Amino acid sequence: MPYTAVISPQDPTLLIGSSLQATCSVHGDTPGATAEGLYWTLNGRRLPPELSRMLNASTMALALANLNGSRQQSGDNLVCHARDGSILAGSCLYVGLPPEKPFNISCWSRNMKDLTCRWTPGTHGETFLHTNYSLKYKLRWYGQDNTCEEYHTVGPHSCHIPKDLALFTPYEIWVEATNRLGSARSDVLTLDILDVVTTDPPPDVHVSRVGGLEDQLSVRWVSPPALKDFLFQAKYQIRYRVEDSVDWKVVDDVSNQTSCRLAGLKPGTVYFVQVRCNPFGIYGSKKAGIWSEWSHPTAASTPRSERPGPGGGACEPRGGEPSSGPVRRELKQFLGWLKKHAYCSNLSFRLYDQWRAWMQKSHKTRNQDEGILSSGRRGTARGPAR
Repeated sequence: MPYTAVISPQDPTLLIGSSLQATCSVHGDTPGATAEGLYWTLNGRRLPPELSRMLNASTMALALANLNGSRQQSGDNLVCHARDGSILAGSCLYVGLPPEKPFNISCWSRNMKDLTCRWTPGTHGETFLHTNYSLKYKLRWYGQDNTCEEYHTVGPHSCHIPKDLALFTPYEIWVEATNRLGSARSDVLTLDILDVVTTDPPPDVHVSRVGGLEDQLSVRWVSPPALKDFLFQAKYQIRYRVEDSVDWKVVDDVSNQTSCRLAGLKPGTVYFVQVRCNPFGIYGSKKAGIWSEWSHPTAASTPRSERPGPGGGACEPRGGEPSSGPVRRELKQFLGWLKKHAYCSNLSFRLYDQWRAWMQKSHKTRNQDEGILSSGRRGTARGPAR
Protein backbone atom coordinates (compact mmCIF):
# COMPACT_ATOMS: atom_id res chain seq x y z
CA MET A 1 0.00 0.00 0.00
CA PRO A 2 1.72 3.23 -1.16
CA TYR A 3 -0.10 5.46 1.29
CA THR A 4 0.02 5.91 5.10
CA ALA A 5 -2.38 7.23 7.73
CA VAL A 6 -2.41 9.19 11.00
CA ILE A 7 -4.56 8.48 14.08
CA SER A 8 -5.78 11.42 16.14
CA PRO A 9 -5.61 11.89 19.06
CA GLN A 10 -2.27 10.11 19.39
CA ASP A 11 -1.68 8.10 22.61
CA PRO A 12 -4.55 9.66 24.64
CA THR A 13 -4.95 9.17 28.42
CA LEU A 14 -8.52 8.98 29.73
CA LEU A 15 -10.38 8.28 32.94
CA ILE A 16 -12.33 5.05 33.25
CA GLY A 17 -15.86 5.62 31.98
CA SER A 18 -14.82 8.26 29.44
CA SER A 19 -15.66 8.30 25.72
CA LEU A 20 -13.21 8.57 22.83
CA GLN A 21 -13.65 10.11 19.39
CA ALA A 22 -10.73 9.10 17.16
CA THR A 23 -10.00 9.51 13.43
CA CYS A 24 -7.77 7.71 10.95
CA SER A 25 -6.78 10.02 8.09
CA VAL A 26 -5.21 8.54 4.96
CA HIS A 27 -2.44 10.41 3.16
CA GLY A 28 -0.83 9.27 -0.07
CA ASP A 29 0.76 10.42 -3.27
CA THR A 30 -1.14 7.93 -5.40
CA PRO A 31 -4.46 9.06 -6.87
CA GLY A 32 -7.37 7.12 -5.42
CA ALA A 33 -6.01 6.85 -1.89
CA THR A 34 -9.20 6.60 0.19
CA ALA A 35 -10.48 5.70 3.64
CA GLU A 36 -13.10 3.42 2.19
CA GLY A 37 -12.72 -0.11 3.53
CA LEU A 38 -10.57 0.87 6.55
CA TYR A 39 -11.30 -0.83 9.86
CA TRP A 40 -10.10 -0.69 13.52
CA THR A 41 -8.68 -3.21 15.98
CA LEU A 42 -8.16 -2.90 19.73
CA ASN A 43 -5.54 -5.21 21.23
CA GLY A 44 -5.79 -7.38 18.11
CA ARG A 45 -9.59 -7.73 18.11
CA ARG A 46 -11.55 -6.20 15.24
CA LEU A 47 -14.03 -3.61 16.42
CA PRO A 48 -17.65 -3.79 15.19
CA PRO A 49 -18.18 -1.79 11.97
CA GLU A 50 -21.10 0.15 13.51
CA LEU A 51 -18.58 1.97 15.75
CA SER A 52 -16.97 3.54 12.65
CA ARG A 53 -18.17 5.95 9.99
CA MET A 54 -16.71 7.79 7.01
CA LEU A 55 -16.20 11.51 7.60
CA ASN A 56 -14.88 12.14 4.10
CA ALA A 57 -13.02 10.31 1.36
CA SER A 58 -9.77 10.17 3.35
CA THR A 59 -10.93 10.01 7.00
CA MET A 60 -12.56 7.24 9.03
CA ALA A 61 -13.95 8.08 12.48
CA LEU A 62 -14.29 5.81 15.54
CA ALA A 63 -16.53 6.31 18.60
CA LEU A 64 -15.89 4.38 21.83
CA ALA A 65 -18.07 4.95 24.91
CA ASN A 66 -17.78 4.08 28.63
CA LEU A 67 -14.20 2.86 28.41
CA ASN A 68 -12.91 0.24 30.82
CA GLY A 69 -9.45 0.30 32.37
CA SER A 70 -6.55 -0.60 30.11
CA ARG A 71 -5.84 -4.31 29.90
CA GLN A 72 -2.10 -3.67 29.92
CA GLN A 73 -0.17 -0.94 31.74
CA SER A 74 1.83 -0.16 28.60
CA GLY A 75 -1.41 0.99 26.97
CA ASP A 76 -4.02 -0.71 24.79
CA ASN A 77 -3.14 -0.93 21.10
CA LEU A 78 -5.59 0.93 18.87
CA VAL A 79 -4.74 0.22 15.20
CA CYS A 80 -6.09 1.45 11.88
CA HIS A 81 -6.00 -1.17 9.06
CA ALA A 82 -6.31 -1.00 5.29
CA ARG A 83 -8.82 -3.12 3.39
CA ASP A 84 -6.21 -5.88 2.90
CA GLY A 85 -5.43 -5.99 6.66
CA SER A 86 -2.11 -4.15 6.55
CA ILE A 87 -1.42 -1.69 9.37
CA LEU A 88 -1.65 1.96 8.43
CA ALA A 89 -1.28 3.62 11.84
CA GLY A 90 -1.36 2.84 15.55
CA SER A 91 -1.95 4.58 18.85
CA CYS A 92 -1.65 3.63 22.53
CA LEU A 93 -4.82 4.14 24.51
CA TYR A 94 -4.35 4.68 28.27
CA VAL A 95 -7.49 4.34 30.39
CA GLY A 96 -7.32 4.27 34.17
CA LEU A 97 -7.41 6.19 37.43
CA PRO A 98 -5.10 8.67 39.13
CA PRO A 99 -3.10 7.19 42.01
CA GLU A 100 -4.59 7.22 45.47
CA LYS A 101 -2.81 8.38 48.58
CA PRO A 102 -0.36 5.67 49.77
CA PHE A 103 -0.75 4.75 53.44
CA ASN A 104 0.32 2.35 56.15
CA ILE A 105 4.04 3.05 55.88
CA SER A 106 6.15 0.88 58.19
CA CYS A 107 9.94 0.80 58.48
CA TRP A 108 12.56 -1.24 60.33
CA SER A 109 16.33 -1.54 60.65
CA ARG A 110 18.39 -4.68 61.19
CA ASN A 111 21.74 -3.07 61.93
CA MET A 112 21.09 0.61 62.79
CA LYS A 113 22.78 1.57 59.52
CA ASP A 114 20.03 0.61 57.06
CA LEU A 115 16.28 1.09 56.79
CA THR A 116 13.64 -0.94 54.96
CA CYS A 117 10.14 0.44 54.42
CA ARG A 118 6.95 -0.84 52.84
CA TRP A 119 3.55 0.70 52.23
CA THR A 120 0.06 0.10 50.89
CA PRO A 121 -0.60 1.74 47.50
CA GLY A 122 -4.14 2.99 48.19
CA THR A 123 -7.67 1.98 49.07
CA HIS A 124 -8.22 0.27 45.72
CA GLY A 125 -4.61 0.02 44.57
CA GLU A 126 -5.34 -0.80 40.91
CA THR A 127 -5.09 2.23 38.62
CA PHE A 128 -4.85 0.27 35.31
CA LEU A 129 -1.92 2.53 34.46
CA HIS A 130 1.75 2.24 35.19
CA THR A 131 2.16 4.01 38.54
CA ASN A 132 5.56 4.94 39.85
CA TYR A 133 6.15 4.97 43.64
CA SER A 134 9.05 6.89 45.16
CA LEU A 135 10.07 6.66 48.79
CA LYS A 136 11.46 10.00 49.98
CA TYR A 137 13.23 10.76 53.25
CA LYS A 138 15.11 13.56 54.97
CA LEU A 139 16.37 14.59 58.38
CA ARG A 140 13.54 16.25 60.23
CA TRP A 141 15.00 19.68 60.96
CA TYR A 142 17.50 20.08 58.18
CA GLY A 143 18.90 18.45 55.09
CA GLN A 144 17.57 17.88 51.62
CA ASP A 145 15.09 15.37 50.24
CA ASN A 146 16.56 11.99 49.37
CA THR A 147 15.07 9.26 47.20
CA CYS A 148 15.33 5.56 48.00
CA GLU A 149 16.80 3.56 45.11
CA GLU A 150 16.52 -0.16 45.98
CA TYR A 151 12.87 -1.06 45.39
CA HIS A 152 10.91 -4.34 45.71
CA THR A 153 13.30 -5.73 48.33
CA VAL A 154 10.59 -7.29 50.53
CA GLY A 155 7.60 -7.08 48.23
CA PRO A 156 6.09 -5.04 45.40
CA HIS A 157 5.69 -1.86 47.47
CA SER A 158 8.93 -1.63 49.45
CA CYS A 159 12.34 -0.02 49.35
CA HIS A 160 15.66 -0.46 51.13
CA ILE A 161 18.06 2.31 52.19
CA PRO A 162 21.35 0.44 52.76
CA LYS A 163 23.57 3.03 54.49
CA ASP A 164 24.46 6.61 55.39
CA LEU A 165 21.70 7.06 57.95
CA ALA A 166 22.14 9.17 61.08
CA LEU A 167 21.36 8.08 64.65
CA PHE A 168 19.72 10.14 67.41
CA THR A 169 17.99 12.34 64.81
CA PRO A 170 14.43 11.78 63.58
CA TYR A 171 13.75 11.18 59.91
CA GLU A 172 10.70 12.22 57.91
CA ILE A 173 9.61 9.54 55.44
CA TRP A 174 6.86 9.62 52.83
CA VAL A 175 5.82 7.98 49.55
CA GLU A 176 4.88 9.75 46.31
CA ALA A 177 2.77 7.99 43.65
CA THR A 178 2.64 9.28 40.06
CA ASN A 179 1.01 8.16 36.81
CA ARG A 180 -0.35 9.73 33.61
CA LEU A 181 -3.46 11.01 35.37
CA GLY A 182 -1.91 12.65 38.40
CA SER A 183 -0.01 12.16 41.63
CA ALA A 184 -0.63 11.58 45.32
CA ARG A 185 1.51 11.83 48.44
CA SER A 186 1.25 9.89 51.69
CA ASP A 187 1.25 11.34 55.17
CA VAL A 188 4.73 11.87 56.62
CA LEU A 189 6.06 9.22 58.99
CA THR A 190 8.51 10.51 61.59
CA LEU A 191 10.83 8.00 63.25
CA ASP A 192 14.20 7.52 64.91
CA ILE A 193 16.26 4.59 63.62
CA LEU A 194 16.83 3.41 67.20
CA ASP A 195 13.07 3.00 67.71
CA VAL A 196 12.57 0.60 64.79
CA VAL A 197 15.39 -1.91 65.26
CA THR A 198 14.55 -5.56 64.74
CA THR A 199 16.53 -8.79 64.41
CA ASP A 200 16.36 -12.10 62.64
CA PRO A 201 14.33 -14.77 64.46
CA PRO A 202 16.19 -16.65 67.20
CA PRO A 203 18.19 -19.50 65.60
CA ASP A 204 18.66 -23.07 66.80
CA VAL A 205 15.33 -23.54 68.57
CA HIS A 206 15.28 -26.93 70.30
CA VAL A 207 12.26 -28.54 71.97
CA SER A 208 12.72 -31.62 74.16
CA ARG A 209 10.97 -33.65 76.81
CA VAL A 210 11.46 -32.99 80.51
CA GLY A 211 12.39 -36.43 81.72
CA GLY A 212 9.25 -38.53 81.96
CA LEU A 213 6.92 -35.62 82.73
CA GLU A 214 4.05 -36.19 80.35
CA ASP A 215 2.64 -32.64 80.49
CA GLN A 216 5.80 -30.61 79.85
CA LEU A 217 8.31 -29.67 77.17
CA SER A 218 11.55 -27.72 77.46
CA VAL A 219 12.32 -25.02 74.86
CA ARG A 220 15.84 -23.63 74.30
CA TRP A 221 17.16 -21.20 71.68
CA VAL A 222 20.14 -19.01 70.81
CA SER A 223 20.11 -15.22 70.83
CA PRO A 224 20.22 -13.62 67.36
CA PRO A 225 23.79 -12.60 66.41
CA ALA A 226 22.81 -8.91 66.12
CA LEU A 227 22.21 -8.79 69.87
CA LYS A 228 25.91 -9.46 70.45
CA ASP A 229 27.10 -7.21 67.64
CA PHE A 230 25.25 -4.12 68.86
CA LEU A 231 24.87 -4.82 72.58
CA PHE A 232 21.08 -5.02 72.43
CA GLN A 233 19.05 -6.52 75.20
CA ALA A 234 16.10 -8.64 74.21
CA LYS A 235 12.81 -10.06 75.29
CA TYR A 236 11.26 -13.14 73.76
CA GLN A 237 7.87 -14.62 73.05
CA ILE A 238 6.96 -18.26 72.53
CA ARG A 239 3.91 -19.65 70.84
CA TYR A 240 2.89 -23.28 70.51
CA ARG A 241 0.04 -25.34 69.10
CA VAL A 242 -1.12 -28.92 68.84
CA GLU A 243 -0.18 -30.66 65.59
CA ASP A 244 -3.73 -30.80 64.18
CA SER A 245 -4.74 -27.29 65.29
CA VAL A 246 -4.28 -23.82 63.80
CA ASP A 247 -4.75 -22.01 67.13
CA TRP A 248 -1.55 -20.80 68.78
CA LYS A 249 -1.12 -20.16 72.48
CA VAL A 250 1.31 -17.30 73.18
CA VAL A 251 3.62 -17.11 76.20
CA ASP A 252 4.43 -13.44 76.85
CA ASP A 253 6.39 -13.54 80.11
CA VAL A 254 9.60 -15.16 78.85
CA SER A 255 11.61 -11.99 79.58
CA ASN A 256 15.23 -12.09 78.37
CA GLN A 257 15.86 -15.79 79.03
CA THR A 258 16.84 -18.22 76.29
CA SER A 259 14.94 -21.19 77.70
CA CYS A 260 11.48 -21.94 78.94
CA ARG A 261 9.46 -24.89 80.19
CA LEU A 262 5.94 -25.34 78.83
CA ALA A 263 3.54 -26.95 81.30
CA GLY A 264 -0.05 -28.13 81.27
CA LEU A 265 0.35 -29.94 77.94
CA LYS A 266 -1.53 -33.02 76.78
CA PRO A 267 0.32 -36.33 77.20
CA GLY A 268 1.31 -38.19 74.04
CA THR A 269 0.75 -35.14 71.82
CA VAL A 270 2.88 -33.51 69.12
CA TYR A 271 3.40 -29.76 69.58
CA PHE A 272 4.84 -27.14 67.22
CA VAL A 273 6.82 -24.35 68.88
CA GLN A 274 8.11 -21.00 67.59
CA VAL A 275 10.12 -18.18 69.20
CA ARG A 276 10.57 -14.51 68.27
CA CYS A 277 12.69 -11.67 69.59
CA ASN A 278 12.23 -7.98 70.38
CA PRO A 279 15.38 -5.88 71.00
CA PHE A 280 15.31 -3.08 73.55
CA GLY A 281 17.69 -1.06 75.68
CA ILE A 282 19.56 0.14 72.57
CA TYR A 283 22.04 2.80 73.70
CA GLY A 284 19.96 3.18 76.83
CA SER A 285 16.69 3.77 74.96
CA LYS A 286 13.60 2.79 76.94
CA LYS A 287 11.56 2.05 73.82
CA ALA A 288 11.16 -1.51 72.63
CA GLY A 289 12.12 -2.39 69.10
CA ILE A 290 10.07 -4.36 66.60
CA TRP A 291 9.25 -8.02 66.99
CA SER A 292 11.16 -10.27 64.62
CA GLU A 293 9.47 -12.86 62.46
CA TRP A 294 8.68 -16.15 64.18
CA SER A 295 11.33 -18.86 63.95
CA HIS A 296 10.67 -21.93 61.83
CA PRO A 297 8.33 -24.33 63.68
CA THR A 298 10.06 -27.00 65.77
CA ALA A 299 8.13 -30.14 66.69
CA ALA A 300 8.31 -32.42 69.72
CA SER A 301 5.92 -34.77 71.48
CA THR A 302 5.11 -35.19 75.14
CA PRO A 303 5.45 -38.69 76.67
CA ARG A 304 2.37 -40.87 76.79
CA SER A 305 0.62 -41.08 80.15
CA GLU A 306 1.26 -44.30 82.07
CA ARG A 307 -1.17 -43.52 84.87
CA PRO A 308 -4.15 -45.89 85.04
CA GLY A 309 -7.52 -44.37 84.26
CA PRO A 310 -10.73 -44.81 86.28
CA GLY A 311 -11.16 -48.39 87.35
CA GLY A 312 -7.54 -49.14 86.53
CA GLY A 313 -6.59 -50.32 90.02
CA ALA A 314 -5.45 -47.09 91.64
CA CYS A 315 -4.65 -47.60 95.34
CA GLU A 316 -6.84 -45.94 97.94
CA PRO A 317 -5.90 -45.21 101.59
CA ARG A 318 -7.01 -48.02 103.92
CA GLY A 319 -9.69 -47.17 106.41
CA GLY A 320 -8.51 -45.89 109.76
CA GLU A 321 -5.07 -44.89 108.48
CA PRO A 322 -3.85 -41.31 108.52
CA SER A 323 -4.78 -39.57 105.25
CA SER A 324 -2.71 -37.02 103.36
CA GLY A 325 -5.87 -35.65 101.70
CA PRO A 326 -5.38 -31.97 102.68
CA VAL A 327 -1.76 -32.02 101.50
CA ARG A 328 -2.72 -33.66 98.22
CA ARG A 329 -5.48 -31.11 97.69
CA GLU A 330 -3.01 -28.29 98.17
CA LEU A 331 -0.59 -30.00 95.79
CA LYS A 332 -3.31 -30.34 93.16
CA GLN A 333 -4.14 -26.65 93.53
CA PHE A 334 -0.49 -25.73 93.11
CA LEU A 335 0.00 -27.99 90.09
CA GLY A 336 -3.29 -26.83 88.63
CA TRP A 337 -2.06 -23.25 88.69
CA LEU A 338 1.23 -24.25 87.08
CA LYS A 339 -0.49 -26.24 84.36
CA LYS A 340 -2.38 -23.16 83.20
CA HIS A 341 0.86 -21.35 82.51
CA ALA A 342 4.17 -21.92 80.85
CA TYR A 343 6.55 -21.17 83.65
CA CYS A 344 9.84 -19.71 82.49
CA SER A 345 11.46 -18.22 85.57
CA ASN A 346 14.06 -19.88 87.78
CA LEU A 347 11.78 -19.24 90.74
CA SER A 348 9.04 -21.40 89.24
CA PHE A 349 11.52 -24.17 88.46
CA ARG A 350 12.83 -24.12 92.02
CA LEU A 351 9.36 -24.13 93.54
CA TYR A 352 8.23 -27.01 91.38
CA ASP A 353 11.37 -29.09 91.89
CA GLN A 354 11.34 -28.46 95.66
CA TRP A 355 7.71 -29.50 95.84
CA ARG A 356 8.39 -32.72 93.98
CA ALA A 357 11.41 -33.48 96.18
CA TRP A 358 9.27 -32.92 99.26
CA MET A 359 6.58 -35.23 97.90
CA GLN A 360 9.11 -37.96 97.15
CA LYS A 361 10.58 -37.64 100.65
CA SER A 362 7.11 -37.64 102.21
CA HIS A 363 6.14 -40.71 100.20
CA LYS A 364 9.34 -42.53 101.25
CA THR A 365 8.80 -41.67 104.94
CA ARG A 366 5.18 -42.83 104.78
CA ASN A 367 6.25 -46.15 103.26
CA GLN A 368 8.85 -46.64 106.01
CA ASP A 369 6.26 -45.91 108.71
CA GLU A 370 3.83 -48.34 107.13
CA GLY A 371 6.59 -50.96 107.03
CA ILE A 372 7.34 -50.51 110.76
CA LEU A 373 3.66 -50.70 111.67
CA SER A 374 3.22 -53.83 109.57
CA SER A 375 6.23 -55.49 111.26
CA GLY A 376 4.85 -54.62 114.67
CA ARG A 377 1.45 -56.14 113.83
CA ARG A 378 3.07 -59.33 112.61
CA GLY A 379 5.18 -59.60 115.80
CA THR A 380 2.10 -59.12 118.02
CA ALA A 381 0.16 -61.76 116.08
CA ARG A 382 2.93 -64.37 116.62
CA GLY A 383 3.06 -63.73 120.39
CA PRO A 384 6.07 -64.28 122.70
CA ALA A 385 8.60 -66.89 121.69
CA ARG A 386 8.62 -70.11 123.62
